[in-house]
Amino acid sequence: MVRRQLGVELRRLREQANRQSGAVARELGWSDSKLSRIETARNGVSAEDLDRLCEIYAVAAGVRERLSELARQSRQRAWWEAYGHVLQNQYEIYIGYEAEATAIHGYYAMVVPGLLQTDEYARALLEADRPDEEPSLLRQRVAVRMARQAILSGHPPPTLEAVIDEAVIRRQVGGADVMRRQVRRLIAQSQRDSISVRVLPFSAGAHQGLSGSFVVLDLPANIGGPLVYCEGMTGGVVRSKPEDLRSYTDGYRSISEVALSAADSVAFLEGAAR
Repeated sequence: MVRRQLGVELRRLREQANRQSGAVARELGWSDSKLSRIETARNGVSAEDLDRLCEIYAVAAGVRERLSELARQSRQRAWWEAYGHVLQNQYEIYIGYEAEATAIHGYYAMVVPGLLQTDEYARALLEADRPDEEPSLLRQRVAVRMARQAILSGHPPPTLEAVIDEAVIRRQVGGADVMRRQVRRLIAQSQRDSISVRVLPFSAGAHQGLSGSFVVLDLPANIGGPLVYCEGMTGGVVRSKPEDLRSYTDGYRSISEVALSAADSVAFLEGAAR
């Protein structure tokens, strides 16, 4: 996320200097794609390369010092990188985005949101997904999922709004006892001021979420603004194009309109738990 913020800053400085990316790259002896990869946070930037960019853009000393600090921070390891050997690349990227989000809005068609899962529910899911995985790796995957939930106790925490399909509640992941405790966890979490859990009942019929689960993350403007994340069997996809954001934001709004109210959702969940 810090690398993304640095990329946004460098692009702003280049545009402020009225320079084209291709011309800057050629002046530095870089390939045309190198600067693009830095500005889009696909690659980091070395201290030497950052200094050269600052010279070309005539960056003031105070701004240059701030950029150098961002570059230094971008090279530090985040907590989830210690689990890099058990994480898919896109999932690891998503965790970084999630950790910086000010608000999270999601429609969950198949499973309980990771931020609201119990450890035993998460374990049952991961065992089903990877039945032949070594127990030590499975434990690490569960640990990552539980560690992600720390953001809900942040100061301030992000706003979490989750619309959960009735199918998620009816599917007995791990058996009836595991599922009962998971549903009770949803009820308890929904009482927090920063968390909203609503159920989309089967009675709603066809709706805009039938193509699958998705999450809209609201991110600070200085690190690029909102993103959408869609999960898939071989990894997730991050979308940031304005037209994609509009489609998913409109879709979430439409789904919310046909979901049960917060009070009715709690009543539904209490009935399911019983």
